[in-house]
Amino acid sequence: MNHFLSEKLLELRSTAEEVSRRAIAPLSPEVDRDSLWPRHSFQALAEAGLMGLHVPQRLGGQGQGLLALALITEAVGKVCPSSAMCYGMHCVGTAVIAAKPTRQQEERYLRAIAAGGHVTTLSLSEPGTGVHFYLPETRLLRVGDEFVVEGVKQFVTSGGHADSYVITTLASAAGADAGEFSCVLMDADSAGIEWLEPWRGFGMRGNSSRGVKLNGVRVPAENLLGEEGDQTWYVFEVVAPYFLIAMAGTYLGIAQAALDYTLHHLRTRAYQHSGETLAQVPILQHKLAEMWTAVEKTRLLVYRAAQLGDLGDPEALVAILGCKADVADTSVWVVNEAMTMCGGIAYRENDQLARMLRDARASHVMSPTTDVLKTWAGRALLGLPLL
Repeated sequence: MNHFLSEKLLELRSTAEEVSRRAIAPLSPEVDRDSLWPRHSFQALAEAGLMGLHVPQRLGGQGQGLLALALITEAVGKVCPSSAMCYGMHCVGTAVIAAKPTRQQEERYLRAIAAGGHVTTLSLSEPGTGVHFYLPETRLLRVGDEFVVEGVKQFVTSGGHADSYVITTLASAAGADAGEFSCVLMDADSAGIEWLEPWRGFGMRGNSSRGVKLNGVRVPAENLLGEEGDQTWYVFEVVAPYFLIAMAGTYLGIAQAALDYTLHHLRTRAYQHSGETLAQVPILQHKLAEMWTAVEKTRLLVYRAAQLGDLGDPEALVAILGCKADVADTSVWVVNEAMTMCGGIAYRENDQLARMLRDARASHVMSPTTDVLKTWAGRALLGLPLL
């Protein structure tokens, strides 16, 4: 598995694994129980130099792409999926800013992100558009050297905790064509931001997913990302690949953690009357092999999709769409199998596997949903437009 990973990627993965074990894992139960936004995880990742994963090296970052993102979110996702999701969304936001940055955006935002002093995230979803996250209704009005933003966003990961938010809006130009949208970068301390009640989810409980009202928020015109009407380009060329790989890595981490949990249980659990361990039971050996195979196949697909994306390969789109759909199926199935194989001990309220199951289930409902991804992958294979 390591033969195609560069020395740099192996180093980054090793760093992420060490940080995850030492600083992130110990508070994972508390993150889930109290819906705690994982500030400690960001501090640890910042100290390890991982916050600027997608910031160019000339600005102090790591200058990495999709494969590095998959490796690190997998490492974090094994111990705390909420932390992996929040970190992944920060990385996606960073990739959007870094795609077409102005000199001002490089100096003000990307350098701060690389230094570990700035957290960003995405704000795409809206109450009225559901899975059609790429069709914002939030309005953008140009007033002199500023934009005025009006609208409502929902499911904003790290809502109320990030330092900036990548906002998608309708284009501001009066003569803009239907379907033209824009992206702006909004500072957290901007006047007119009204955070709604925290959303307490069934799983992924630490991601601080919240709705926000944008009541005439004034954003400097220099915080426009790219050009007017660039939002569709950003969503499908930057947001989609980075978001899907970040989530694929996160849920792959859950699947691997469930497999590790099962291995430990089978090796250490024994029948008192015979002394036989569960590891000696043939049917459990058979099921364990099926679980391992499923995780390994999915891992290879995730890594391959990320690698193709980094290479700009024409097949990358189908692979990236398919890997996120596949990892959703795999993570839920593997955790379910783990709960069955580990029996009543694993079925305790908020046991580690129970948390994994709740977190894994989120993979199917986050936009783009698994069914949408499979439809898009099929359309791409047929040479049809996704939409």
